[in-house]
Amino acid sequence: MEANHSLTPAPRIRLSPRTRLLMMLKLAWRFKAFYVMLLPGIIYFVIFRYFPMYGVIIAFKDFAILDGITGSSWIDPWYKHFQSFYESSYFSQLLTNTLLISLYKLLWGTLPPIMLAVLLNECRVRWLKSIVQTLTYMPHFLSWVIIFGILLTLFSQNGGLINRWIVEAGGSSIPFLTSTEYFRSILVGSEVWQNLGWGAIIYLAAMAGIDPTLYEAAKVDGASRMRMIWHITLPGIRSIIVLLFVLKLGHLLDAGFDQIYILYNIQVYPVADIIDTWVYRTGLQQLNFSLASAVGLFKSVIGLILVLGANRVAKKWGEGIW
Repeated sequence: MEANHSLTPAPRIRLSPRTRLLMMLKLAWRFKAFYVMLLPGIIYFVIFRYFPMYGVIIAFKDFAILDGITGSSWIDPWYKHFQSFYESSYFSQLLTNTLLISLYKLLWGTLPPIMLAVLLNECRVRWLKSIVQTLTYMPHFLSWVIIFGILLTLFSQNGGLINRWIVEAGGSSIPFLTSTEYFRSILVGSEVWQNLGWGAIIYLAAMAGIDPTLYEAAKVDGASRMRMIWHITLPGIRSIIVLLFVLKLGHLLDAGFDQIYILYNIQVYPVADIIDTWVYRTGLQQLNFSLASAVGLFKSVIGLILVLGANRVAKKWGEGIW
């Protein structure tokens, strides 16, 4: 008669906290070289990211520079500064402009880098690939002050290159940089142009990690280049696409302060004034640091919710960040 073997799993061994700590220390010592390389990044984040979080309490205080953070008095009610921002006559306009500009940048700025990366990956002429990659990556190193000078040269109503062509063709000059009709398009277009090469390099790095035997097998099966791109290249970088999309979604309320502050003017305030520019004028220039901190905390909480929500949705597709 055969013995009846039980299929019950083996009992889990409970380790004491001391034993767990020793095992963690042994594991850390084994990979000490990696932790040493990681140390500068950790120190940077602790000093410049986590330690300044202490200052967020001024959002709940009537902050005075001479009294400092600890010496300033608490406000009653605690949500006074949040309420002040919400009840501002500009709140709906600021929120609408911020969301629209961010969404436009997110939607129009996602596909072009992927397309450029695919084209560069498929290019077999090395010198042409290097030239195109260099030219598209170069704008990433230009400041918005320099880019504003380029835009001014191209789109200025008086003497701009584009308007010269329009006038010479028999039309009338268009105020691209001072018109509420065109200003958002200028913002989004210049943002896409500046970050096109940078995004393409990230996707190219992801494509380099795709197993080349997949392409060889597809070629043996008679697949065309388009089919290999659609069934191998794009699925191979799907995780990177989702990762960048989730991270960008966390910055949805950051519509690009540097760019807008340099490019905008009073005439385009109705379509270009965002939360950050309003905070700079109302909170910082008028020394209302508590209001500025409250709005910053509001943006951070919304960004955290968006990242958590987007990651939860991405996990259902098997592509979550954590």
